[in-house]
Parts: sequence; C-alpha cells; structure tokens
Amino acid sequence: MSNFFDEMYSDGATFVREHYREFEAWLSEQSPETIARKRMEADLIFRRVGITFAVYGSDAGTERLIPFDIISRIIPAAEWAQLEAGLVQRVKALNMFIHDIYHEQNIVKAGVVPAEQIFKNAQYRPEMQGITVASDIYAHIAGIDIVRAGQGEFYVLEDNLRVPSGVSYMLENRKMMMRLFPELFARYKIAPVAHYPDMLLDNLRSVAPMGVTDPTVVVMTPGMYNSAYFEHAFLAQQMGIELVEGKDLFVNDNAVYMRTTRGPKRVDVIYRRIDDDFLDPLAFRPDSSLGVPGLLSVYRAGRVTLANAIGTGVADDKSIYPYVPDMIRFYLSEQPILNNVPTWVCRRKEDLEYTLAHLPELVVKEVHGAGGYGMLIGPAATKDEIESFRQRLLAKPDGYIAQPTLALSACPTYVEAGIAPRHIDLRPFVLSGKTVSMVPGGLTRVALTEGSLVVNSSQGGGTKDTWVLEK
Repeated sequence: MSNFFDEMYSDGATFVREHYREFEAWLSEQSPETIARKRMEADLIFRRVGITFAVYGSDAGTERLIPFDIISRIIPAAEWAQLEAGLVQRVKALNMFIHDIYHEQNIVKAGVVPAEQIFKNAQYRPEMQGITVASDIYAHIAGIDIVRAGQGEFYVLEDNLRVPSGVSYMLENRKMMMRLFPELFARYKIAPVAHYPDMLLDNLRSVAPMGVTDPTVVVMTPGMYNSAYFEHAFLAQQMGIELVEGKDLFVNDNAVYMRTTRGPKRVDVIYRRIDDDFLDPLAFRPDSSLGVPGLLSVYRAGRVTLANAIGTGVADDKSIYPYVPDMIRFYLSEQPILNNVPTWVCRRKEDLEYTLAHLPELVVKEVHGAGGYGMLIGPAATKDEIESFRQRLLAKPDGYIAQPTLALSACPTYVEAGIAPRHIDLRPFVLSGKTVSMVPGGLTRVALTEGSLVVNSSQGGGTKDTWVLEK
C-alpha cells in the first residue's frame, strides 16, 4: 500500500498536510481506551436509531450496521471548489444528454455516441420518447462517485442517476461526530450538511408540474424489506413529508392520489426509490406489486413529476460512462473539469484484445453491475478467477468495460490493529432543479480490509464523516 496518495500525510507518516494538522494534534492526545469507548458509543447509538442496511442472500442476517470510522476525511475549501464546479458541469451535461436522447437525438446524429449504445441499452425506455418533463430535468438527485489517485488528482469513477443512496449516512455521520467530539468543531470551521433535507425538498418542489404552486411531495419506497428502507423513512421524516408505498397511491381522472385518513389527497411530486421496472404494472412489469397502475399515463400527461425520471438509467450505465467527457464538450462547449478514469470498452475489438492480454492488471466491470458485484480486480484475483472471467468476456464482450487498477487515496482509519491507512472514495449528492446545488462534502466510503479497493457497504466497507473546510 505504498503507491497511493495519503489524505493526511504528505510523506509517509512524517509530514502532516496543513488542513489535517489540528486534527492530527487532537488525535495524538486521545488514548486507545477513549477511542475504543467512543467507537462502542457510536455503534450503540446507530443501532438504537436503526441505521442499518439489508444484505440480500447473506448468512449473517438481514440487517447490519455500516461500520463507522471516527477519523474524518477533510477536504480544503479550494479543492472542494474545484470538485463542485466539475460536478455541476457534469450533471448539467448528463441531464442535457438524457433530454436529447428522448427527443432530438442530436448527439447520436452527430456521431458522438453510437446509436446502439443507447437504443439497445437495457436502461433505455422507449416509453419516454417525446415526453416533456418539468424543467427538462431527469436526474434530480445524482450520486457521483469520485476517487483520488496518482499525485492526488480527482477522477469520476461512476455516475449514479437512478436511485442513488447513502445520503442518510452522510447526515448521520456528521451528527455522530458532533455528538462524540464537539471539541473538534470548535477547532475547525466545517461547512454544514444538516440543511440537505431542506435543499432536497426545495429542489423537489421546484420541479412540480406546470401550474402547481403548492405541491404535495412524497417519498415512494418499495417497503421495509428494501436494503435502503432506513434512508427512505429518514428522508421523509426529515423533509416532513409522507413516506408511501405503491399501495398507498392510486390514479384517478389522470392524476395521482394518496390515500389518507381524511380522504384522497392529490400528489404532485414523487421522490421514488423504486426501479423503473416496478413503477407501473400496466407499463412495465405486470407482476409488480410495488407500483401504481396507470402512473406512466399521468406522467406522460405532465401531471406528476417523478424524481428521478423514468429512463435516467441509460446515462449511468457503465458503457455510456466513457462518453461523458464528450457530452460536456458537445452540450456545453467546455472542457471537462473532472476527468474520467481511462476505460477500455470491451465491445470494441482492440479494447477487448488489450483487456484479455492484461487481465491480471485491470479492474473489469459488468456494464449493468452495481454494489461491487460482477467485477474482477485483477491484482487481487487468483489464476482460476482470471481464467473464469476471461471466458465470460469472450462470451459477452459488450457486457464489460475495463479500467486500470487505481491506487485509490487512503485516509488513516481505526481498525483492530490500531490506526492504519485504508482506501476511500467520495459520493457527493448533486441536486438539479431550477439550479444545480449540493451540500459541501458527501459520503466518504472506506474499504476496511487491508489492501482492498472495494468500498461498498455490501462488500464490507464502512463510512466516514466528510469535512469541507470553510475559507
């Protein structure tokens, strides 16, 4: 673990970076017993509040705590300003791309993105063709995964535009650090994140259907057995709006209504945490019991807003990811502020040949994969795993992309053996409505296993509080 950028130290464990000096001084004053006690306190509080996630198919039980680390990830104001500008630029271009492919398709006509990459994509929804959505916004909430590699350069690893999760952990991690270590917040000027639910609600209200001045907004969940149910309930409670399931809603006279104890109430904006396929059994999967029959027809008529829009998944597919820098140039006439990770698209003959020849060095991902599943990390794989993946690539090359194995930046982390560097990423949450906005920071995820690059909670990752320093 030597060739990576260390967030706290500029030369091994010798020189502390300026923005970490106060924290490192405080950390050196803490006894191992104090830290162990604070960690236990955090676990107890998280369990009491119910901050858990479900692990499907796990023998360890259905509910787990996401491990929380008490060494915060700190980002200086100037670095955040660059990140924020790049994120705003990227999400603007992605929204313009989604609008374009469901309308004029100029980017396809210009030969920038191949037609088959869009229209044969499993996430493309022909039902959305020609539909006008409020403010032309499709990805109202985007979770953009950022990694740091090399000498400290930021890269976008992937764009999550369907139903990105994790923001509740960002908020609860901050509350936990303020509760456990209030003295740290006296030493540092840390940009707040607690207003995110207010920003989210304002954002959702701003994209209500035309003519609606006082919109009713709801959070739509698949139900309590969903892995992110805690977050659905948490966000509804924080925004002061109703948490509903499909069975709580119905369509009548080309409008969506919610059943209440006072009778039906019109619903204008649905922040849905349900995949496209399950939203409307009349339009998509007829066996879905999670959706609302007739919802698509109301949506097509512009009488309800869905956040995120149906069909946004076509833009966060890993096979579309390599084209995002070209989208920025095409739609905005700007150079990308944030770079992509170099990517080989295995449906291309020369990219497949390179990938097959360098499998032990590369990370290979399924284009529709998520959560750290369906991927090969070459340097950590056995010969048998590499050969098995080789056969999968040969059988279905268009189902995979490959990327170099990045030495993700690391942040000191409390593990069983004490303090040690562990690899991290960052998921800022970008809101698009009348404007594009975000709270400073995001969810920092950490790979708790030594040497591991997989930060996903379903694969044993944990989280940290993310501090963006104010100027």
